[in-house]
Amino acid sequence: MRASIVSGLVSTIVPVYNRAAMLVEAVESVVSQTYRPIEIIIVDDGSTDEDTLRTIVSLAGKYPEVRAIRRENGGPGAARESGRIAAQGEFIQYLDSDDILLPDKFTLQVRALRNTPDAGVAYGIVRYRDSDGREIACTWKQANQNQRYLFPSILISRWWETASPLFRRGVSDLAGPWTFLRIEEDWEYDARVAALGVQLVFVPEVIAEHRDHRSDRLSRGAPLDSQRLHDRAVAHQLIASHAAAAHIPATLPEMKFFARDLFRLGRLCSAAGLRSDARELLGIARNIAPRWDLIAFQLLATTIGWRNAGRLSLLRERTP
Repeated sequence: MRASIVSGLVSTIVPVYNRAAMLVEAVESVVSQTYRPIEIIIVDDGSTDEDTLRTIVSLAGKYPEVRAIRRENGGPGAARESGRIAAQGEFIQYLDSDDILLPDKFTLQVRALRNTPDAGVAYGIVRYRDSDGREIACTWKQANQNQRYLFPSILISRWWETASPLFRRGVSDLAGPWTFLRIEEDWEYDARVAALGVQLVFVPEVIAEHRDHRSDRLSRGAPLDSQRLHDRAVAHQLIASHAAAAHIPATLPEMKFFARDLFRLGRLCSAAGLRSDARELLGIARNIAPRWDLIAFQLLATTIGWRNAGRLSLLRERTP
């Protein structure tokens, strides 16, 4: 059962798993917002670290805006969903426990949404820092774009960070529950929002910081880890279905780029022995852009086996 909506309230949902020190900084960046009213929902995703458990209790005791939920470990999407269900705000903010918000974020973004009634999401510029705290340029994707809609640009990459968007509650309700995927669950969620045709409003100010660090991150891991690859395959399949629901033409460059991404992931799944995922991904890619090399790979896989074809394809990529 969903909580009742409180007009003007911004609900910030912070999932955390075994991350004490950075959690304090993340939560305090929300407490320091110049905007009120706010609530902060820390969702403990089954942490086993005593420092994290003590930190959550301390934060909830220190700040009246903070309340905590504990659930069994299910990954960031499942944790965000627990927070979403409990949230009472007219506006929803998701914040990873290793990132921070700048003080005027909510003031700027709530104002932008108030001034743009047709927009369902306000977002702004995110500053990037490396593990030593130094500001760096984001070179791995085209970050901080100024777009009116998420589709089709979101098909190339998730060009904003979780800390950037502020959602109207109605948008998050229409988007529905987060998945239990442990990787690329955020990209899939954004594609689901994109399929709603939600208009965006861009705030041209730095409103958050995305911080790298040396501790564990779910985005890191072995390239051929079967569980990670399966989750990525499911996420990609769902993103493709959201694009189809939004009637994104296959002729667009962004769709062709996404088809190549599907093909690449399909070969990784093949090499890891995930035949069913590989076949599904390649089938979708072929429907979007029936390239000769994709068709040739499928023929090779039926001849020498999917795992062998995948490993051979990856070997060829690494060969100069």
